[in-house]
Amino acid sequence: MPALESFDGFDTLAIHAGQEPDEATGAVAPPIHVTSTYKQDGVGGLRGGYEYSRSGNPTRGALQECLAALEGGSRGLAFASGLSAEDTLLRTVCRPGDHVVIPGDAYGGTYRLFAKVLQRWGVEHTSVPLGEPEAVRAAVRPNTRVLWAETPTNPLLGVADIAVLAGIAHDADALLVVDNTFASPYLQQPLALGADVVVHSTTKYCGGHSDVVGGALVVSDAELGEELAYHQNAMGGVAGAFESWLVLRGLKTLGVRMERHCDNAERIVEALVAHPRVVQVNYPGLPEDPGHAAAAKQMRRYGGMVSFRVEGGEEAAVKVCDRARLFILGESLGGVESLIEHPGRMTHASAAGSPLEVPADLVRLSVGIETVEDLLADLAQALE
Repeated sequence: MPALESFDGFDTLAIHAGQEPDEATGAVAPPIHVTSTYKQDGVGGLRGGYEYSRSGNPTRGALQECLAALEGGSRGLAFASGLSAEDTLLRTVCRPGDHVVIPGDAYGGTYRLFAKVLQRWGVEHTSVPLGEPEAVRAAVRPNTRVLWAETPTNPLLGVADIAVLAGIAHDADALLVVDNTFASPYLQQPLALGADVVVHSTTKYCGGHSDVVGGALVVSDAELGEELAYHQNAMGGVAGAFESWLVLRGLKTLGVRMERHCDNAERIVEALVAHPRVVQVNYPGLPEDPGHAAAAKQMRRYGGMVSFRVEGGEEAAVKVCDRARLFILGESLGGVESLIEHPGRMTHASAAGSPLEVPADLVRLSVGIETVEDLLADLAQALE
């Protein structure tokens, strides 16, 4: 009989990696270990290596093993939020005086972390369009420690060639970190393309049901993984047992959900491109999109996120968001339900007045898995 390790299909790993049936009971679903501490068999006699749940928890351990398997990494680490994962990573690999290159349209929360928190700690940053390799090379300094990439980006859906960025980063003795939240491990695996660290907000597609907040790091280098694990424990922003269990449950259906997200998004993009009130559609699946060639090379499909600009400016964009009914007006993304938002006033308000400020007439969609004809009808009436 072949060992479980011999089965390596994505959906198989999502369901089984780190999730063997419970030895004591045979339970198929991993237990939720809601405990803060563990009985020791004598002083220093730890059962399974567990002593305190900040340092280690079996449910979180199962999630970490599953995430590492899905991203093709040597180690996965689960955190209380995506920003907690980012902060732990940056305070592990950066020192005061270091420099980081970030996307020209980075997620607002990530930009806030660099501009309002780490800058006070002495870490500088430069924002640059990551789809322009020469601009990226020009932004690299002798003290550049990290090249931080989102691909696709939030909210303009820009795509950068991960393999090219890896070459630029490694030529400068810097790390390439890729936020893979928009693509998910199902659509894209940055470590296989040369990235050093993958970041996730597991709140989004990994969890997939808008019922959990979490984050993750996955690395290929075991030594870096050990250093990050030390800081995960020392800084303490770990994922709880119940949150870990929810993300594990979400990962089991990630592949089938992402296929439906992509199917629906493609139909919606087709309708938006043809709509007279829509002046621009951002989606890497469009052949004319600037990032299409890179996306076609490194992504399985093009994702469930769409953004578009409407004629009439900011107030018209806000009105589209307000008129939507099936598309829920709300922040976040990646859940089974469709969401709509105005990035300039919502998720990216922290970038207002900065070089990363997003267009005022931009609307962002997180396309869910509802019946697509209903989604198309709702967008049609919202755009009237």
